[in-house]
Formats: sequence, structure tokens, C-alpha cells
Amino acid sequence: MSAPVTTRTGHVIGGRLVDGAGERIDVVNPATEEVIASVPAGTAADVDAAVEAATAAFAAWSATSPADRAAAIRRVSEGIAARRDELAATITAEMGSPLSFSTKVQASLPAATSAGIASLIENGYSFAEEIGNSLVLREPVGVVGAITPWNYPLHQIVAKVAPALAAGNTVVLKPSEVAPLNANLFLEILAEAGIPAGVVNLVHGTGPVVGEAISRHPGIDMVSFTGSTNAGKLVTQAASETVKRVALELGGKSANVVLDDADLARAVKIGVANTYINGGQTCTAWTRMLVPAALHDQAVELAAAAAAKYTVGDPLDAATRVGPMSSAAQRDRVLEYIKVGQDEGATVAYSAADLPERGAYAPPTVFAGVRQDMRIAQEEIFGPVLSILPYADEDEAVSIANSTIYGLAGAVFSGDQDRAIAVAKRLRTGQVDVNGGAFNALAPFGGYKQSGNGRELGKYGLEEFTEVKSIQR
Repeated sequence: MSAPVTTRTGHVIGGRLVDGAGERIDVVNPATEEVIASVPAGTAADVDAAVEAATAAFAAWSATSPADRAAAIRRVSEGIAARRDELAATITAEMGSPLSFSTKVQASLPAATSAGIASLIENGYSFAEEIGNSLVLREPVGVVGAITPWNYPLHQIVAKVAPALAAGNTVVLKPSEVAPLNANLFLEILAEAGIPAGVVNLVHGTGPVVGEAISRHPGIDMVSFTGSTNAGKLVTQAASETVKRVALELGGKSANVVLDDADLARAVKIGVANTYINGGQTCTAWTRMLVPAALHDQAVELAAAAAAKYTVGDPLDAATRVGPMSSAAQRDRVLEYIKVGQDEGATVAYSAADLPERGAYAPPTVFAGVRQDMRIAQEEIFGPVLSILPYADEDEAVSIANSTIYGLAGAVFSGDQDRAIAVAKRLRTGQVDVNGGAFNALAPFGGYKQSGNGRELGKYGLEEFTEVKSIQR
């Protein structure tokens, strides 16, 4: 499907499309470097208007029965599925994911996660329980500020908005200014699903202006933020002024621990695939591959051969496996880290040579002989860069895996499932995949340490947007 034509769009506040006053932000297709759209550069006044609309809508929406809210979210899921191709083409145009990936994941996963939230309530989830002489209620927090990133733009919006609405909250949403167009399509889907005006309000703009205004706003009761760890710290600081709840899903530097009894070829192939998914712009990517020292060279050879199969190019080409980075700025960040790795003494085992002349492209790269103290082994690069680190024994592997400030995801490969699970339990991280275990959209998602706090998806994601009240009788 072709990319959308140039368009001008606005905020959505109280159910009305608002053009916004003053400056606008261009949306650039990272593959063509062409401006394809613009959105308003929102202001604190726009946030005030959105909060006012969300506050006005809260009483009626929070009083709606859980069954009716679930039915509405079910319709939202169906609406996303019905417009999958349009959403996929839009996301590809604004942030560069290959169209095949946008179709299978970027535009399809949100339909599944929202359906999962609806199913929880439809299958008997209760917002009340009896504990002795107490009636314990889970009630909506109130007005939720949702600040979302550009790498999985629609998925991250839905992962916040669907459970927030299911719990009875209203929302002020700020999508990334890099990939904002899918948010306007989502607001159309909400309206078509019967979500009342003002229940979800959309304000475009930058983090330092709109994101900060949301975080500081006394009329917002909770902020749910996904983005970099540094930005998450700023959100927390701003939100602390009103002691509002803050849920953070931040960076990662996940380790793929390949044990000495693993099927090495399979572990490396899956590990490279996970590292390069979405061009490496994935917070859970296994960007560190930990292998026994005796198997290091063999693992490097396998990884380089696997990386060479990741065709870089036009995201609309079905043969493309790695599209452009989301922006020129992100490309430059990745290229700088590749230089840092070389300067630190790591060996470039593979780096793609033939890249398109135009567009924000970065080469899929494999580094060998990486030490845990190197920046490329400690800092989140957010691009298609894999670091392979040798280890002496299982204890050292666990120590290296736990050596960063992050703790979002990870993996363990072993010929012995019980051994793999035992190692997985030692990793200080929110999710661990054992021997290529599949993603579960109903399992809790979130991190330890500076990867954030709180959980998304499924029951845990729903409860994140509730307050707990005890009534003694």
C-alpha cells in the first residue's frame, strides 16, 4: 500500500479537531527525507483545554459499567483491525518500519492487546473483592496523561489508552512528534467505536513543552510514560510537584545468555533476529549476546553470516528486512555508537556496506570481543547493533547480564529447560524468554532498575490505572 499523501492535521480536544495556533512540526518520511505532513506544536494552553475536556468527561465515563466499557474497547480492537493496512502504511511512512513489519506487528499487535483487555473484563475480572469485613475496590485514578514514543507508536498508545479506559479513566494523550499521524487515525477509531467526546484527548507537540505540561498539570492524576530513561527522569521530577502516580517504561540493554549446552546456531540466529527487529529500535532487543569464551569465535561467525541476510532498503520493498532509522537524528546516534565501539577496541565482525544513498539508514552491525565495561555494552544504542561478549562460566554470565543500569528483558538458551529457567530466575529483569519463548500479550511487561516501574499489558496493565479503596463494614 502506498504511503499517505501530504496532510495537515491537528489536536483532538473534546471531540473536536483543533488546528492549533502558531508553529507546526513537520513529519518527515525517513526513507525519502520528504515532509509528508505537519502537526501543531502544542502549548501548555492546549494541555489545559485537553485536561478540562477530560475532567468534564470523567464523571460519566467512570460511572459506565465495566461491561459497557469492555464492549467499547472490543469495538476499538475491531476498528484497528479493519483499518490495519491504512495504519501500517501510515506508520511506515512516518517512522520507517518495513511495511511487512508494520502490517504484521505495528498495526496488528494493538488490535490484539486491546482485545485482550476487553476479554479480561468479559471473562469475569472484578474491580471488587471481599477481604474479611472489608470491601476492597479498584477505582479509576482519574485523568491520565499518556506520553508515548515513536518506535512502536500505535502499540504504545493502545497499551496505555485501552486499559486506562477499561478502568474508567479519561485520557490526555501526547504521541511522539516523530510519528504522530497514527494517533489521529486512532482517535477516529475511538469515535467510531462510540467512545464519548472528551474521554480521550490528543495534544501534539514536543516533550519539553507538552510532555512537561502534562507531567506538571495539577488536573492530571497519573502519567504513563514510555521513552528514554533520561526523559523518564524529567517526567518523574515534573510530576513530583503534585505527587501524582507515574508509570515508566524506559530503556533497556537486554542480554541473551547462551549457555554452553545450547543449540548455538539456533540461539545465534534467533538472537540476531531479536536484535534487528524494527531496525533495532526496540527497548527489549537482546543487544548483548553472552557466549562461552570457547564458543565466542564460532558465535561471531554465525552472527555475521546471519546479519548479512538482513537486507537494508526501501521499507515498501517486500525484500527489505531493515528500513531506515526513524529520523536522521536517530541514524546519527547509531553511527556515533558504531564509531565509539571501534574506538573502544571492539572488533567489527560485520557491518552492512551497501546502504541507500538517500534516507536515514544505519548499517546492521556485529561487534566481537566486547567487554562489559565498554559503552556499547552498557548504553542503549537503539539501532541494529549487536555486541558479543565472552564469559568464563555461568556465574560470570549472570554477573555480566546484570551489570547495566537497565533490567527490561533478556533471554536464556540451553539444552536443558530447567537449567535455562534457573538462570532466568537470576536475571534482574522484567521479562526473560527461554529458548525462544513467544511474546505473550497478556503477560506483565515492564522493567527493573532504570528500565522503569509499573507494568503494562493484561491484568497487571489494567490494575496500573486503578486506585485501591477499602470500605470496612
